[in-house]
Amino acid sequence: MAMEKKPHFVRREFPPREASSLSLALLLAAVLLLNALLYLYLNQFYISSGRAETDPGLCSFGYFKLGAVKNCSPWLSCEAINKEVRKLKCVGEGAVKKVFLSEWKENKVVLSQLTNSELKEDFLHGLKMLKALQSKHVVRLLGYCEQQFTILTEYHPLGSLRGLNETLHIPKYKGMNTWHRRLMLAIDYVSIIRYLHSSPLGTLVMCDSNDLDKVLSQYLLTSDFHVLVNDLDALPLVNRSAGRLVKCGHRELRGEFVAPEQRWPYGEEVPFEDDLMPPYDEKTDIWKIPDVSNFFLGHVEGSDIVRLHLFDIHAACKKKDPAERPSAQEVLDTYRKVLTLLIREAAMPGTREML
Repeated sequence: MAMEKKPHFVRREFPPREASSLSLALLLAAVLLLNALLYLYLNQFYISSGRAETDPGLCSFGYFKLGAVKNCSPWLSCEAINKEVRKLKCVGEGAVKKVFLSEWKENKVVLSQLTNSELKEDFLHGLKMLKALQSKHVVRLLGYCEQQFTILTEYHPLGSLRGLNETLHIPKYKGMNTWHRRLMLAIDYVSIIRYLHSSPLGTLVMCDSNDLDKVLSQYLLTSDFHVLVNDLDALPLVNRSAGRLVKCGHRELRGEFVAPEQRWPYGEEVPFEDDLMPPYDEKTDIWKIPDVSNFFLGHVEGSDIVRLHLFDIHAACKKKDPAERPSAQEVLDTYRKVLTLLIREAAMPGTREML
């Protein structure tokens, strides 16, 4: 009786070198795919969060859009503000104006009114800037009345950046308290400085910035965690070609927060005189970026790693010679590169060692 032949299975084994090459090729393919996904993610992140260079939500000059309304409405006139806007309560008061939480057609809005007639030029300058600089970086203007020194703007319930840390400790927002989100806020801030330095009106300097608390009070935190500039009362224009520089106010500025060129240069023995104080340019804003960003980054897990990556650009911002400091665009480019790098490293820990 003939014996049945059992099927004979041959297992193919790859030589070690071939297996190693295949593993490396697969790993490289995975890295390339992940890089592509990260690029798409970051690109979509900027667009979906309203940080794209062009904001489709903006209306043409003289018009605004509020809430879920699709159509643009003209800025409210004196008559419309007087008839349709109802004050609810006073929510703030500064040297120039008093601010009221108000209501317009069931929408919360902010009504600002001049309180000191001696500062009406500052108030009108702020209105002029607000009208001319409407963009994704600036609080939305809804209307104004020059005769009554009144400005109507969009309401942001999270308020100014002064309350950022308190907001991030509210249970609803604790998930936002990460190095990634905090770095995004710093990027928003630097984006605003870049916009002011290359605005449609020319190079504008953020003069209401003599200490950190004053800087933070000039900006709003939106409900989707972005930054808008809100107070534009002190934005003088630098025009180098015409030899025009600026001075932030007529009083002596002190402290390490302001740039060296903003301090009285002739020592304690010479009394301060505004006429003798040399003017300066927009690089004063660059000097302050590291201190403001340090506030944004806070003390959460990963924030010190971010600081380490930003060390060189921040050191450049603190150069004593203003001409040696980077532009706002260069700072912004560095911040974005650091964000991309750190997201990539967080997504692929250990990849560099594997390769």
